[in-house]
Amino acid sequence: MALTVSKLCKQVRSFYQPFIYFSSQIHSVSSQQLLEKSIKSAIESKSYQQIADILSTSNDVSQTYNPFSFLSNVHESHRTKVIDEILQSFIPIRPRSHPRVAYAYLLSFTLQSASPLPLSLAIIQRTLQSGCSPVPQAHLLLSSVWIHERKQSDQTVASMLLQMQSIGYKPDGGVCNYLILSLCKVDQYEEAVQVLRSMGGAGCIPDLDSFGSVIGVLCDLRKTKYVEELMKEMVSKFRLSPRKEMVVKVLKAMRANKDVHKAVELVKFLEEMDIQIGFESYEMAVEMCLETSLFVLAGKVVLRMTNRGFIPYIKVRQKVFEGLTSVGEVDLAYILKKKFTELNS
Repeated sequence: MALTVSKLCKQVRSFYQPFIYFSSQIHSVSSQQLLEKSIKSAIESKSYQQIADILSTSNDVSQTYNPFSFLSNVHESHRTKVIDEILQSFIPIRPRSHPRVAYAYLLSFTLQSASPLPLSLAIIQRTLQSGCSPVPQAHLLLSSVWIHERKQSDQTVASMLLQMQSIGYKPDGGVCNYLILSLCKVDQYEEAVQVLRSMGGAGCIPDLDSFGSVIGVLCDLRKTKYVEELMKEMVSKFRLSPRKEMVVKVLKAMRANKDVHKAVELVKFLEEMDIQIGFESYEMAVEMCLETSLFVLAGKVVLRMTNRGFIPYIKVRQKVFEGLTSVGEVDLAYILKKKFTELNS
């Protein structure tokens, strides 16, 4: 069951301390002040690249203290301008991952500020483009922020994403996928689907990762109706070819729900869309038919399977053959036996 907004916010309040974890901590107020003073000095002199050096080389890193917290006292518009200039200054730095610690602190600070969006999305975008990933705890904070903002305003998903343009950034697939994944992490799958289907309105095209995050969590929750819709949408509308492991995961969810006909229809649909289906998916569809004594349907799936050059395991072949003969479908059983012989020769 998806977390309610109140429950999610409660979790976040319990986790409100900055979420950056590193090997050592600042043990004195003086060392915190020294670190903050160094960053303040770099900002005042616009020597922003020094911030990456200061934070990446300092052993005085705190679990409970954010060296950018002093920016809370700065007017929002100026704070946004400063953080934007910091982000832009990091772009030419090599290796690109060098500002990793700085990105993490900036994201932690921004997500917990009074106005977290759209600036936090810009920080996430720059973090991802640098080849780094935000720390795992960012998923929870971002989800809470996003859901709260959606509840407080009447804006569409696309318009909220397009707010990034107001500070000089454009939403992209990376940001959208990270947001979708964050929502899925807290079982907010309906909102994740909303983001997925609104990406186009923000100028972004969904990819396999966009669909994969949502389909994965929906399979875990056995929401097979949603899954079937998204699979067909992904293939027919966006011309994306699902990975074989994704198809297997979907069929496993359908098997758990005993959605045999739905599983067979999905296999047929993917074939008709010229999607390569692996042996495991065919075998699972056949086994699902056998488990419910749908022997004719099992025979038809096996026939499609052999047309793709696959032969079921011998025990499955025997069960299909015996099942067909028991219901009087001798002709189909004979056709399949002939197919097995041809493929084995």
